[in-house]
Amino acid sequence: MPKLWNSTVEQHRHTVHVAILDATAALIAEHGLAVNMSQIAAHVGIGRATLYKYFPDVRAIVAAWHERQVTAHLDQLTRAAAQHQDPGERLRTVLATYLRLSSTGMHTGHGNHGGGPAAQLATALHQASHMPAAHRRLHELVTAVIAGAADAGVTRTDVPPGELATYCLHALAAAAALPSPGGHERLLEVTWAGLLPPP
Repeated sequence: MPKLWNSTVEQHRHTVHVAILDATAALIAEHGLAVNMSQIAAHVGIGRATLYKYFPDVRAIVAAWHERQVTAHLDQLTRAAAQHQDPGERLRTVLATYLRLSSTGMHTGHGNHGGGPAAQLATALHQASHMPAAHRRLHELVTAVIAGAADAGVTRTDVPPGELATYCLHALAAAAALPSPGGHERLLEVTWAGLLPPP
């Protein structure tokens, strides 16, 4: 096939793939988890047979959507880290960004999702194949930022940066259970205090 044709077909497939993910997210937001393949196909404007060429079932679509979300959030954290030259400012910005993402649905932590179908879906997503790599990338990023702050004398050095990264990520993931912005800010301050050098 001509190169241009191949490129056009790939672009079309990518466009349809994105539309499927977006449609599924919109339908679940509107109707909950009681969404089927026929509804998704109709929302995208494709036949059900075409949809099955992309995904075998709704769960596979949701997993792909979740992977896209997690990757986008990790990219946001990477950009946040690159915004500042000052190690302390860089660390605080990364922590604040992670807290904000955790409070609005960044599912790389271990928040409390309650019971029922939503909890079952959350559990399945946490166990999805893309999550171990996402956890590693997140932990490595925060560890590197903390190590830079420690080298600059901003944070404590009596605890390894990797352990401090684990502490921060688990502590800030609790933002998902806090409804108020005031609670989020207090959580950030408490987490930050735990990073400071002992008196």
